[in-house]
Amino acid sequence: MGQKVNPIIQRIGIIRTWDSKWFATKKKFAKYLHQDIEIEKIINKDLFDAGVARIEIQRNANKVNLIIHTAKPGIIIGKQGASVDVLKDKLKKKFNEDFVISIREVKKPALDARLLAESIATQVEKRISYRRASKMGIERAMETGAKGVKIYLSGRLNGVEIARCEFFTQGKIPLHTFRANIDYAVHHAKTEYGIIGITVWIYKGEVFNKKGQYINNEE
Repeated sequence: MGQKVNPIIQRIGIIRTWDSKWFATKKKFAKYLHQDIEIEKIINKDLFDAGVARIEIQRNANKVNLIIHTAKPGIIIGKQGASVDVLKDKLKKKFNEDFVISIREVKKPALDARLLAESIATQVEKRISYRRASKMGIERAMETGAKGVKIYLSGRLNGVEIARCEFFTQGKIPLHTFRANIDYAVHHAKTEYGIIGITVWIYKGEVFNKKGQYINNEE
């Protein structure tokens, strides 16, 4: 169970909830599912420099609500909300739906697995040593409050002829504990000598929720 199951999916319904929240009949389910995938692709591509950590999608009869969690809300909003309006118009033309976009700031970006993986990938693409980038990322996360961090890199590390993999870890990562709040992300660094895969696990502590309410993995 440790390396075989996505730790986020495994905890849905226990300490996490779904990022996409909507109901559809059999006729519309496939359409909405593919729309969600396309929406995320467009946002991640257009707002890559904004440090997008997570996208929530909520649908009702008339409109689609998007909640974008980002480390740099100012880049997405732009001057007087101009950038948000451009994104909203682009999505409306593409999917013929009315969109409402909300921006939420990620207060601790060092504790977000996706942002950490993207940061390491950016450094590797700029020819910074993968060891240095990984160790610095682990140090930042631990200083911010993480109880454990694990980073796995695979590919032609440092441009060697034979691909290999390497782990960097500090603290503990209890993957078998369902109440453990573990953030997980996979990202790819596109270098001149090939693609390097970067996988990140961040353990933030255990969640004890007596009321039975679902908790989003933000902090």
